Amino acid sequence: MRILMTGGGTAGHINPALAIAELLKKEYPDAEFLFVGAKGRMETQLVPAAGYPIRTISVRGFQRRLSLKNIGRNILAAVDVVTASAVSARIVKEFKPDLAVGTGGYVCGPVLREAIRAGVPTAVHESNAFPGVTVKMLAKEGATVLLCSEDARRHLPEGTRAVVTGNPIRPDFLTLDKAAARAELGLDARPLVLSFGGSLGAAKINEAMAEVLRRSREEGKLQHIHGAGKAGYAAMKAKLEQLQVPLSGDGVTVREYIDDMPRCMAAADLVICRCGAMTLSELPAAGKPSILIPSPYVAENHQYHNAMVLVNRGAALCIEEKDLTADRLWKAIGTATADPARLQEMERNVRSAAILDADARILAELQKLLKNN
Repeated sequence: MRILMTGGGTAGHINPALAIAELLKKEYPDAEFLFVGAKGRMETQLVPAAGYPIRTISVRGFQRRLSLKNIGRNILAAVDVVTASAVSARIVKEFKPDLAVGTGGYVCGPVLREAIRAGVPTAVHESNAFPGVTVKMLAKEGATVLLCSEDARRHLPEGTRAVVTGNPIRPDFLTLDKAAARAELGLDARPLVLSFGGSLGAAKINEAMAEVLRRSREEGKLQHIHGAGKAGYAAMKAKLEQLQVPLSGDGVTVREYIDDMPRCMAAADLVICRCGAMTLSELPAAGKPSILIPSPYVAENHQYHNAMVLVNRGAALCIEEKDLTADRLWKAIGTATADPARLQEMERNVRSAAILDADARILAELQKLLKNN
């Protein structure tokens, strides 16, 4: 059996692709895999590191804002469309896949479109609550769309074959015990607020959290673990020194990167974070109430739509970055943590959004495509 995988540009597209490949590899140990990624992007490092072969095509997105520079970029993007389609068609013809699976990103468009044209059973997994342009286009072409949540279905073209499967997540988010995690982290009985802006960090979140940590340290009612991110750690450290807040001690721990996220999330009573695709699945799986701060810098504002999935269930609060201040964040934290009954209600609500068998659902849908081939 030959399986063609594609998806890339960001870890949010690559990691689900690798997770799905592992599902299929476990079920079909003799299967042959080939990834197709965008030249020069993150997948060219992550995919080979995971042990899979990869071929690349030149592809880029179109710029929607009109400017002389963007006109030039769009001309190059249009040229890439033609060449990417030709290269993708050649890859499909040479590899002869029995199944093609994509997980989003511009690279998925030409690859899966050519797979569909060649009669290959094709699925695309959408990990966000608001499907991207590429996924909508592939839905019109006839790809089966695997959705992260029911909320995403209404944004797809009429007649799309779409199935809610959820996002594949790390098992630790399901199994770690809160009491054990708190003991391992050396926490006391006070509520723990876990906050982060992603692996690189988020300047606005770091800025607000620095002042929050100062106030919280003075009040002494909460504990904090904050991930400042690789790009934001130096500035966060300087700001905390100015505010006379230690990086560790008095209930405050500030790290560059949180490398044990399942443990920290298991221990937390409240989580403050962005709301990328995987967070949308990890928070419900771990049963964690949250204050969500969508990134305004992503295509089609999809993090805001992700946030609304949980906000509309009474499982989270949302503060848009344009409205984010230390005062507002401090008030939201205080409102949530001062009322244990409300936190428990938010926890029940967020757990109701969890899809804990996403792996099995995804595998079942892909096996249907293979069976019907």
